[in-house]
Amino acid sequence: MKESELIFGIRAVIEAVQAGKEVDKIMVKRDLQGELFKELFEILRGSGIPVQRVPAERLNRYTRKNHQGVIAFVSAISYYKLEDIVPAIYEQGKNPFIVLLDGVTDVRNFGAIARTCECAGVDALVIPSKGSATVNADAIKTSAGALHVLPVCKERSINEAIRFLQQSGVKVYAASEKASTLYTQADFQSPLALVMGAEDTGVSLENLRICDDMVKIPQFGTIGSLNVSVASSILIYEAVRQRMNEHA
Repeated sequence: MKESELIFGIRAVIEAVQAGKEVDKIMVKRDLQGELFKELFEILRGSGIPVQRVPAERLNRYTRKNHQGVIAFVSAISYYKLEDIVPAIYEQGKNPFIVLLDGVTDVRNFGAIARTCECAGVDALVIPSKGSATVNADAIKTSAGALHVLPVCKERSINEAIRFLQQSGVKVYAASEKASTLYTQADFQSPLALVMGAEDTGVSLENLRICDDMVKIPQFGTIGSLNVSVASSILIYEAVRQRMNEHA
């Protein structure tokens, strides 16, 4: 990681957060104490920025400069708010199409999904503030620059995002092998959101419970699941196919 993507030193991190910089996460030396440190934590309270307590050696791997036990990782993009995006889509007379990622932590998968979303005309990609891949140089490279164009919303939780979308008239489908409905049998023509889960655990149970429906991609091999970026592409382009047929 380039040092330009990092902010280190307690005072510098405090100033960055107060200035509204897009910070993905902050790493703090495990045993750090002191008045300035307390001030930092007061500012971070309620900010939604994830904080990790780590040993000093971990911080030293990122920079040899005097980090004072605190490093902030600055996002390579500016995030949007779902509550601003959805009304704007409707106002433009568009049929909303949103993709939500529940626990996708691999940056290359994240970048590849963003690339598909941008190519397919998806309106926004939604990630949670904790437990998600961050938008770093690898993600942007894999996305072929799509992450500079596609609106990415970082929300407090995917569960809250699903509920907001439902209240906004959007039908939310989760991809799950537990589903009885094949993805080709679902109606993707109305305002739509697709929830894709982590490769190992899938969409979390609490999120599956509140989705409007679940869809599955048929599989005939012995491997348990498709790569999440491949599965996302299949579902996204099924929605594109249905919507194109609707206007044909």
